[in-house]
Amino acid sequence: MQRSSPLLAKSFARKIQLHYSRNQIPTIDSPSCDVFLSHRGIDTKKTAAGLLYYQLFGLGIRPFLDSRSMKPGDKLYDHISLRVRNSKIGVLLFSSGFCQSRFCLYELALMMESKKRVVPIFWDVKPSQLLVKDDGIYLKEDLQRFNWALEEAKNTVGLPFDSMTGDWSEFLGNASDAIIKNLQEVEEEEMEKNLKHQEFQCNSLFMSPQNLYSYN
Repeated sequence: MQRSSPLLAKSFARKIQLHYSRNQIPTIDSPSCDVFLSHRGIDTKKTAAGLLYYQLFGLGIRPFLDSRSMKPGDKLYDHISLRVRNSKIGVLLFSSGFCQSRFCLYELALMMESKKRVVPIFWDVKPSQLLVKDDGIYLKEDLQRFNWALEEAKNTVGLPFDSMTGDWSEFLGNASDAIIKNLQEVEEEEMEKNLKHQEFQCNSLFMSPQNLYSYN
């Protein structure tokens, strides 16, 4: 497999940033989405997160990316909470600065607490390097919440990627495949759940005293 040199990788990243600065990525303005992309903007917004957003959108999947799916005036925590809870799956784009962002930790905790299916991506970072530092800025309860959520995510099979030596096209393909597979499984589970609910309602209606009397 051909690998990119560090210089080529940096050059490619700069070209991506230039592309996104000149060409507006389609936006989605809807309270529900298929995939919530959680990321540290300063680390990955113009590279990995932007690439994934555009890739998923092109595949007919509705992704959420804060810079593309929110508008001035939106309440940050309220909007993010709504989108996380209404999404089908979450993508956790872990980077070296992910755990330094309160918003990232908040999104992570929401996903884990709502038992959302997640696809972790370890972008230039190893799971063992991800730590929530106690700098005195979080309440004890929040610190415990974030640490628990982080451990849950780290114990989920993810996709590692080194942006300096990795194959970017291979990364996009593997990430898209993993996201699509998880979406399909979630939709199948939801369909089965709905069918069981409908069956239960039909049985309850059939066994109601009024219907039983009509059959006698």
